[in-house]
Amino acid sequence: MLQAMWQLFVGFTRATLLGYGGGPSTIPLIQVEVVKNFKWLSTDDFSQVLAMANALPGPLATKMAGYIGFKVAGWPGAVAALIGTVVPTVLAMVALYYVFGAFKAVPAVAGAVKAVKPVVIVLLLSLITDMWPKSVVNWTTAAIGAAAWVLIQYVGIHPALVVVGSLALGAAVLR
Repeated sequence: MLQAMWQLFVGFTRATLLGYGGGPSTIPLIQVEVVKNFKWLSTDDFSQVLAMANALPGPLATKMAGYIGFKVAGWPGAVAALIGTVVPTVLAMVALYYVFGAFKAVPAVAGAVKAVKPVVIVLLLSLITDMWPKSVVNWTTAAIGAAAWVLIQYVGIHPALVVVGSLALGAAVLR
């Protein structure tokens, strides 16, 4: 049990500390830890956890950490994964705030921040290419995904409403 708690702490700490750019950018890193490194979930299970986490309010990484930690080691595992997700990043944020604030005029620091932004996009694209075949399984799910894209990007409907709508549509149509 202690080893599982330690692994949960380490896995989620590693993923969230390296996930520059916010919650969505940590998801591919969490996937590597959960599916590839520790094999706590399959890719399909991870995809389902991600979908459900997106359907609920709050930060993705903490919801996923809590659930996966609970699945691996019960409530102690959930606590270990949540501590690994939240505490190191809060400490890093406080430290980085002062470092970047003090050196933001230094060209190398400004360049480092600019250079890491495209890497976040690559991480998100990597997640999409891994999950696309398992998420879009037929024309109906492809149509739902396309409609969600249009509603969010072009119509301006809040993503939470699109998620709720897709849950309702899926319950009615994809039985």
